[in-house]
Amino acid sequence: MKKKLDSPIIDDTQPHQINAPSFKGTGIKPQAPFVNDHGVVIGDSKYASENSPLENWSEDTDPEIMAGDEWIHPTNDIGWNSTENRELLEAKRAPQPPFMHPDKDVSTDTD
Repeated sequence: MKKKLDSPIIDDTQPHQINAPSFKGTGIKPQAPFVNDHGVVIGDSKYASENSPLENWSEDTDPEIMAGDEWIHPTNDIGWNSTENRELLEAKRAPQPPFMHPDKDVSTDTD
């Protein structure tokens, strides 16, 4: 039986990362953490896993072992905090109408 992993995602946001973008309204749904082929939890934002090569580093560890897509979480990755990736998310959001107070006539007696 698989152990359920705790997800750091709350309401399509990552509040534990101060500059993390919101996925709300983008059509991209945040994905749950997963365990890769090396038994390392990816995407839980705890950044330490008992089976991680980083936690068991030695002179014999080949850094290439940590290369590839299995080490990258699709929605909980520090790369989303970059300006370029935030712009990609913003482009997916539907444009919002201008902010207005429809019940307030701010132009009264000005014309």
